[in-house]
Amino acid sequence: MKIAILGTRGIPNRHGGFEQFAEYLSVHLAKHAHQVYVYCPHNHPYQANSFKGVSIIRKYDPENKIGTIGQFIYDFNCILDSRKREFDIILQLGYTSSSIWYRLLPKTSKIVTNMDGLEWKRSKYSYFGRLFLKFAEKLAIKSSDFLISDSIGIKDYIYLKYNSHSLYIPYGATVFSNPNPKTLSKYNLKAYNYNMLIARLEPENSIEIILRGVKKASLSIPLLVIGNHKTKYGSYLKEKFKNQSNIIFLGSIYNIEILNNLRYFSNIYFHGHTVGGTNPSLLEAMASESLICANDNIFNKAILEKDAIYFKNDDDISRIIKSFNKIKHKDFLINNLFKVRSIYDWHDINKQYEEFLLETIK
Repeated sequence: MKIAILGTRGIPNRHGGFEQFAEYLSVHLAKHAHQVYVYCPHNHPYQANSFKGVSIIRKYDPENKIGTIGQFIYDFNCILDSRKREFDIILQLGYTSSSIWYRLLPKTSKIVTNMDGLEWKRSKYSYFGRLFLKFAEKLAIKSSDFLISDSIGIKDYIYLKYNSHSLYIPYGATVFSNPNPKTLSKYNLKAYNYNMLIARLEPENSIEIILRGVKKASLSIPLLVIGNHKTKYGSYLKEKFKNQSNIIFLGSIYNIEILNNLRYFSNIYFHGHTVGGTNPSLLEAMASESLICANDNIFNKAILEKDAIYFKNDDDISRIIKSFNKIKHKDFLINNLFKVRSIYDWHDINKQYEEFLLETIK
């Protein structure tokens, strides 16, 4: 196949779940003799023309200068470029800022779209922003030859809402098998004596609820907050909890070994995501033997089932911090590791994608 991946902020990953997925899948496909191209913003930190056999196509992205509207310009530039490349398949990751350009997609390529989560439910968007996202969702379904859902909840939603079928393929993870406690010394931490969360600092990820719960618990155990805090909402959170000395904003960390070690040696790993499907960071926490405390919703429960602690509000967070200990819940860790090995292993996920994409061009 000659395949293009659109809709990400580039590889190697310096942003989030879609980027991590694009990196793993593209490298897998390239290793199996497919021609793979990933579109990246012109200002991505990685500036080589290829990455582990994957060709990089850079296109102008003005988002850092003009904000969200820049995403639409970036996607326009990528789609316009794809018209001259004769791709067999264009795999779109998400639809938020690309669907309005659907008429420009090349007619000779099969368009496969991973529908992501229910973007219009995100509280960061205004009323009119949510109306647009519902419209964009409809356009993406209309303009795609094939749809992929990364969770059963999204698959069911697409069928009930649009009477459209999508293939369920979740994200993946790799079991972490090389813990190194020396990682903790860099952050002055003690094994199993700190809690943590990894997320974009956005309202729908329950960050403020978790931080309020930490404050209510009135304990000195550190909470690591990993994610870009140099944003409007990040600044708000830092200001609000500036007197809470045990809440530590570490910023973004992309080194997977460091992240895996921090997860592995943590006491409780908080996962507050409320919108979306199979979240990659959740799978990575499962693969790193984290004791997971997750927001009580259908997406998280579909993955974790009974092998997690669930919260709805800051009172729950406070109670959980005081009551739960990782050492006493080894059964949760073992069961989640089994799920990763049997359902969410990256090698198997990549193979499912490869087999499906090959089917689309028969």
